[in-house]
This record gives sequence, C-alpha cells and structure tokens, in this order.
Amino acid sequence: MKKIIIAIDGPAGAGKSTVAQIVGQRLNYTYIDTGAMYRAIAWKVLQDGLSVNDIEEIITIAQSINIKLNYINGKTKVFVDEYDVTAEIRDPSVSCIVPEIAQVAAVREAMVRLQQSMAAQGGVVMDGRDIGTHVLPNADIKIFLTASIEERAQRRWRELTDKGFVVSLEELTRDIAARDKKDCERDISPLIQASDAILLDTTAISIEQAVIAILKLCEERQDFV
Repeated sequence: MKKIIIAIDGPAGAGKSTVAQIVGQRLNYTYIDTGAMYRAIAWKVLQDGLSVNDIEEIITIAQSINIKLNYINGKTKVFVDEYDVTAEIRDPSVSCIVPEIAQVAAVREAMVRLQQSMAAQGGVVMDGRDIGTHVLPNADIKIFLTASIEERAQRRWRELTDKGFVVSLEELTRDIAARDKKDCERDISPLIQASDAILLDTTAISIEQAVIAILKLCEERQDFV
C-alpha cells in the first residue's frame, strides 16, 4: 500500500485550490498549490520593480527564489524568504502578470523541478494547469476541474470583495476569458485535459460535492492508503 499522488488541473477560478486543499486535509496528504508558486514569482517581480519584459531578471528570480508552502491552522501559507505573502499574491496586480511569467520556459523548468521533488514520496495533492500532463504525468488520479466563465468570475469577485478589494465583475469576466485563452494557447505546457483525467464540472455543484467525488475516486483504488 502506498500514499497516492492526486493531480488536479483546470482553468482559473474553477475552485482547484479550495478543493485540493480540502482533499489534502481529509486524506492527511500534503497540498501543493503550484499556482501560488508562480504567483510568488510574479509578486517578487513587482516588488523588485521589474516588468514582464525583463525576462533574464525573472528567470534569475525563479531560479533563486526561496518559496515555502507551510500548512498552518488549517490553511496553506505561502512564504517568500520567510515573509508571508499568502494574501498579497492574490492581488489583481499579481494576477495580471502571472500568465506572462508562467509561460517563460526557464521559469516553468525551475518550478517543475521543485514540484516534482515535493511529490516524489507520494501522499500529495497538487493543483495547477499542467500537473497531469507535464509535471506529474504518472499521477495515480487525475482530475480536470472546470466551471463556466460566468460562474468562475462570480467566485473570484466574491473572494476579492470579501478581502476588501474593489473590483468589477465585468472586468473579472473579461480577465478570466483572456487568461483561459493565454493558458490554452501558450507554447509551453498549455492548459489541456490529460487523456486519462476525469472531467469534473463544478458550475452547479458545491465545493463539498466536488471533494466527495474525488475522495470516492481515491477509495475505489485498490492501492489507496
């Protein structure tokens, strides 16, 4: 019996992070938010006063940045050089540049090496956009989590307004549609559903229902522990 590897992919705002984190809690598995890792790089780029065109500097950041994901009081906290950036990496200014940074080949190579190292021993739930297709192609369970653009925009709007950000729902809808286009059309590890991934549409179901569906898939495996 072994601790399996669960890969959850999908577009922005589909609920991947929330679902993956809860699944990790229920299974006592390590949750790895790969999107947060790219957001951490984007945050550092902004902190250093760089732009998305400063490719060499961005690569240097990706290869040297000290990112830690710590599970604290039921939540995964993201640290860069011991500084808690969990809230700051969700700022819209960070969201706007993440797609550009994530498509830089050398940045992805650095993050993929780190992610694969984190998952090597199993007992991991990892979410992102290319986990089942590229980062962990041999994952034991692969889920492609999605929802309509309108539903995803509503969720992101509620999340941001609850945190005090002033954002336009219409603008968020446009941003998510543009993000989808960039993620699906990028040359490096585009967002696609792995051939052996199970499609789970969360438009009309709750987070808890999505979690239960994934846990059921885990329980159906003969080698699951």
